[in-house]
Amino acid sequence: MPDLPTPQNAAEAALFSECWDAVLSYADLCTAGSAAATELATEAFSLGMREARDAEAAVRGAGRRSVRLPRIPLLLTAVRTTAADWEIRGLGHRLDPELRLWLNSDKASRYTGPPLQRPIALRGLRDLQAADAELLWLAEVEALPMPVVARRLGLDPATLSDELAQVRGLFRDRSHRNHLDSPMDAQCRSYARLLDAVTRSTSGETPDDLSRHLARCVQCAEAAACLRLHGGGLPAALAGGVIGWGGLAYLERRRRAAEVRLGAGRPAALESGPSDPGAHKAKVVRNGLLVAAVLVSLLALAVSMMPGADMEDGAAKPGNTTEGQPVANPTSAAPSATSRPPSAEKPQRSGASGAGGTSAVADPSAPANSDPEPQGTSSGGAEEPEPSESAAPQCTARYDLVNQWPDGFQAAVTVTTTEALADWRVTWSFKDGQKVTQMWDANYTQSGGRVSATAADYNKSVPADGSLTLGFLATWQGKNAPAYDFSLNGHSCTDA
Repeated sequence: MPDLPTPQNAAEAALFSECWDAVLSYADLCTAGSAAATELATEAFSLGMREARDAEAAVRGAGRRSVRLPRIPLLLTAVRTTAADWEIRGLGHRLDPELRLWLNSDKASRYTGPPLQRPIALRGLRDLQAADAELLWLAEVEALPMPVVARRLGLDPATLSDELAQVRGLFRDRSHRNHLDSPMDAQCRSYARLLDAVTRSTSGETPDDLSRHLARCVQCAEAAACLRLHGGGLPAALAGGVIGWGGLAYLERRRRAAEVRLGAGRPAALESGPSDPGAHKAKVVRNGLLVAAVLVSLLALAVSMMPGADMEDGAAKPGNTTEGQPVANPTSAAPSATSRPPSAEKPQRSGASGAGGTSAVADPSAPANSDPEPQGTSSGGAEEPEPSESAAPQCTARYDLVNQWPDGFQAAVTVTTTEALADWRVTWSFKDGQKVTQMWDANYTQSGGRVSATAADYNKSVPADGSLTLGFLATWQGKNAPAYDFSLNGHSCTDA
């Protein structure tokens, strides 16, 4: 497994925390196994971070505007690029079979071929100012709540909705320009003006001839999805056009993660539980079958042309359309966050694909206005009661230090039980003052050096002779001795 880039400052540490869940979620869609997903995500994360640093250094050296994707979609395209490299290197058997078909088709070449032939959404997002593109992606695709987006980008929450509306208008303008610049035949060219007018309207019906054309022409259908800002199709247009294969499945995962984060109820995908290993790939087949699935959805969106809320003719408000000044211009520095490099343990591969395959927990000691993690549930306060078990389980525990940096580290705990469990609680101790700041695949509390981790909703059941695994981030100072004194449901475990 390749080494990950080390966070160089607080701002970059925050990027690790923000981006890793997204990268692993998409890598999980792209691979045929847990170990492969983690390895693909790690390699792609390292590649993407290097590309981002090189691009930023080039921009600073040349004194020009940055022309690249926002951080998260940049890393997601690095996953796709790394998957293509695996296919070339003879590692394609570790990838999802449908992705392999796509990588060896003409559809994949659109993302690496001549710039004017690349998807409209990809070109439109790249053409925005960096701050504007970041705002659009976080709000539309990652589905983060507006207060979280405001804090993350250093924007004023009171004006964020207006700024987002203006950025949508700017994206539409860039997409319209890119559509006109694209090579197209005479028929597509003849419909360009009508397509622009129809997608601006909130009440007019789509002429029958244009509807028939959109049903046949992928290029114009993609443009229509980017130009029509009302109707709720913009997230699908962005995810499908920027990511490519699996874009809609990734979008669904982020939406379901948002449901978990906001307490809107457990996603239905979680109901299959850990005992349903086929649910993961079923979701890929059902929701992310190649880029054709993306195009079919875009075609349907363009043909339906359902009326919705207008956007002041889709144009940006006066005073916010200059190239030199983004609409979403941060008013304060980006907030710092505890570093979270990737986990060496693959998140629970169950039906929980909607939640991105991970579950993270916010630090109970963090301020009340801290950003919720992209795929987590919070836990804090008093310790949970011991789960009741009819038999005392015999268990072994293994503690793995995954990664360490000057003031933090990542670790994983694996507990194997001889008895079947309907619920579980794992506890352990630290002796050097280490403090857990985030945990996935479990909820946690900490009192002094004693940490208590309880099962998430989707992984409470553990079969006899089965194992449970959780991962976490923590801080340390001076020394970082391994955790010790593990117990399962109140019964001591031996070291594995």
